Amino acid sequence: MKLKHISHFQNHSNFKLFGLSPDKEEIHSFELTNNNGMKVLLTNYGATVTSLQVPSSYGNLTDIVLGFDNPNSYIESYNLPSAPYFGTTVGRYAGRINKGRFTLNDKTFELAGNNNGNALHGGNIGFGQKIWDVTDLTDQSVTFHLISENLEENYPGELQVFLTYTLTEENELKLEYKATTTEDTVINLTHHSYFNLNGHDSDVLDQEMFIDADKMLETNSDNIPTGKFTALDGHNFDFRTTKNCPASIDNSFVVNSNVEIAAQLFSPKNNLKMSVYTDQPSVHIYVGGNCFNILKGKENVNYTPVSGICFETQNFPDAPNQAHFPNSVLKKGDEYQQTTIYKFENIK
Repeated sequence: MKLKHISHFQNHSNFKLFGLSPDKEEIHSFELTNNNGMKVLLTNYGATVTSLQVPSSYGNLTDIVLGFDNPNSYIESYNLPSAPYFGTTVGRYAGRINKGRFTLNDKTFELAGNNNGNALHGGNIGFGQKIWDVTDLTDQSVTFHLISENLEENYPGELQVFLTYTLTEENELKLEYKATTTEDTVINLTHHSYFNLNGHDSDVLDQEMFIDADKMLETNSDNIPTGKFTALDGHNFDFRTTKNCPASIDNSFVVNSNVEIAAQLFSPKNNLKMSVYTDQPSVHIYVGGNCFNILKGKENVNYTPVSGICFETQNFPDAPNQAHFPNSVLKKGDEYQQTTIYKFENIK
């Protein structure tokens, strides 16, 4: 496939220069709009959502994702003790891999132990720290493209990834991922926006959550799956009955198969709800940590550990080491596909 260089789109009305990388490479931003007034801002640094403005029932636009005003802040955030991954695309493998090691086709691959000796979110330099190319751009969609070289972060195979973001007239942000590889490899891509339906300058503790899951992955003290499952009957994290967001959560919920809506977030204050649709087996819910009470976000806002909540639709963490977990291997000649939709509606 012949790819268009990003400069091909420089005259497009929703294409702008966002800033420069430390080595003076241009980083761009892209604005998607629909006829309802909804706006999404993205950057090709990490194929990242930087702003998601949704009309409330009161008629005003609310920016409901955490982020930064410039690329330098995104770049510097990866130097924090634990990067927040605001709005980014996580790969080559989202979540943790036990001891940074897996075996594929009788060969063992050693990854960076960037999280207490375990591999997390693709390693030291994951997909969120890459400047992606753009292959297609319209008023309502943008397609990002990345080539991950063979043995980058010691993952086998050259991986070609395409990610299309589409803003629909139904106020859906649709994410469609496709990937191919030159050698058998493992893959698990996800989106890492921190959502806050009250606006990115508040907290999520008075928002309510629903998750259509009756079990979650059991994990050890390093948050590595043990291979077992925790039943949610009577558990604090049983969100089949809607309840308020917890102040701290970092767990993978097993999405009930064939459900229409995997998870939902509700803001009584803004009369807004977000529904999460996915074809992935899990949604990883994360609140807490990684904002450190020291991060200055967009509009000079101080972000706290309860400023946002992540709904990371993905395969199970450590699936390459757990034979009974869903398959995480992408074979040469096959295509990885994933679709996730975040839909926004006013509560009647």
